[in-house]
Amino acid sequence: MKLRRIQGDLWEIEREGGMKVPGRVYSVGPPVPDDPALRQVCNVAYLPGILRFSLAMPDIHWGYGFPIGGVAAVDVEHGAISPGGVGYDINCGVRLISTQLDAGAIVGRLHTVTAQLFRDVPTGVGASHAIPRLSDEELDGVLVGGARWAVKRGFAVSSDDADRCEEGGRLAGADPSAVSPRARLRGADQVGTLGSGNHFLEVDRVAEIHDAAAAEVFGLYPGRVAIQIHSGSRGLGYQVCDEALATLSSLRADFGEDYRALPDPQLACAPVQSEPGRAYLGAMQAAANFAWANRQVMTALAVRALTRALGASEGEVGACVLYDVCHNVAKLETHLVDGQPRQVLVHRKGATRAFGPGDERVPAPYRAVGQPVLIPGDMGRYSFVLAGTARAMEETFGSSCHGAGRLLSRGQALKAARGRSIARELSARGIEVLSRGKKTLGEEMSEAYKDVADVVGVMARAGITRPIARLEPMGVIKG
Repeated sequence: MKLRRIQGDLWEIEREGGMKVPGRVYSVGPPVPDDPALRQVCNVAYLPGILRFSLAMPDIHWGYGFPIGGVAAVDVEHGAISPGGVGYDINCGVRLISTQLDAGAIVGRLHTVTAQLFRDVPTGVGASHAIPRLSDEELDGVLVGGARWAVKRGFAVSSDDADRCEEGGRLAGADPSAVSPRARLRGADQVGTLGSGNHFLEVDRVAEIHDAAAAEVFGLYPGRVAIQIHSGSRGLGYQVCDEALATLSSLRADFGEDYRALPDPQLACAPVQSEPGRAYLGAMQAAANFAWANRQVMTALAVRALTRALGASEGEVGACVLYDVCHNVAKLETHLVDGQPRQVLVHRKGATRAFGPGDERVPAPYRAVGQPVLIPGDMGRYSFVLAGTARAMEETFGSSCHGAGRLLSRGQALKAARGRSIARELSARGIEVLSRGKKTLGEEMSEAYKDVADVVGVMARAGITRPIARLEPMGVIKG
């Protein structure tokens, strides 16, 4: 492939073969041409109806079909929808909750706080029964209502929690009837559960403010406690993706030459307007709503655990949902394309929406600043809160990075962690960590990830997002 530097940290992969558009890569250092994730950027550029560029954020690494960190917008009328452009964990995302607690005041009770969170939020592979198993009717409510379903049932810190989520915590086109019985069975007892892998719940300290005025709008102040929740649609979303890939792979030859010419079978896709395309879109939107309900229930469980552990009232804790963002989703959005407003379907696979100031799709309290963009790092270093910019709207369909990005596979990380106690290493740095899985801490150690400060720096220098605050972990629970 031919790589050329556009400017700064932005590189372009020239069109070749059946690529319909160039690739554009925001990179921490010069891209390595034989990186398999870059080949995936090229493969995505074959997607029917793709517009402008096949994009990759600086946390890019190899994924299923699309690279993780990939963004592709397609024309709604003539483009394709690809489950590989969303991923197995549909609407895996991050929620940040601010509080009025002083971090220094809970240091002595950090173990108590972390242990209470670990008890009250089901964690790990197959975690279930945070709330009673849902009936089919109740599950339909989750799949349609998302975070709003949970708020109505009392799982909230405030009545406006859902208003402070991307898309108001629900996608309106969800079709519960498109979600299979197997997927429904897997999800019926998993609302309010964290899961495993890189999912986490963190008690953080606001360590540094980069933009005091914007941070005040977001409710972030130095030394305050915040809570991060990273989770998704659990078994239900996995099943929706798995079934869609099987269906669309078998239909690939039926949609015409553009679909037969795709260079990777993992890019199985269908026209957005076809019956299979609409079925996957409706099921995917329902799974995204499940994920929002899941994080909303965990929000209530986590805040209740915090008050219980500290013996404090809800008023003393002062919890407030700052924002909730998706990482793995395909969404119908209006963007300027060639100077004209146009409805497009934006695939973000390991990427975060980053809408700029003045956009009516940003919650009113934040509209003058820009959308909050939540970028978790690894459990031993730090995370960042950013704000979207006008430049993001012009260059990336309002998209930014989503995290640090892996450097080591899980197997490589376990090998590097052999003979070490990651929990003791973190404890020596003042970070309390509890994990359900024996291997999780090794798989998720800091060295397995890029330094998220480097990733965020690329986005800031490119003008895609601007840093608002840095958070540091105090207590972490993992699957």
